[in-house]
Amino acid sequence: MADEQATRYDDQEVREAALRRLKKKRDFSTHLVSYVIINAVLVLIWYLSGRGYFWPMWVMIGWGIGLAFNGYDVYLRREITEADIQREMQRSRRE
Repeated sequence: MADEQATRYDDQEVREAALRRLKKKRDFSTHLVSYVIINAVLVLIWYLSGRGYFWPMWVMIGWGIGLAFNGYDVYLRREITEADIQREMQRSRRE
């Protein structure tokens, strides 16, 4: 009985973590599509207004940095594990 409850709890925890990752991936995709569309419109405005100084680059660079951090968070940053929590608790007890 206790094993069944532990398994259900573990399954629920895994499901919630998977759901969080899927939401982050979906949000990143939306962020990326917004970046491409809005910057394309800005380049079009620049092009149609005389093609002088390429001012859209400042928006692209600034927003691109944010997009890169978002991509890092979604695809490269690892999740906090129970071992990480236990290790941090041990450090806190020593202080």
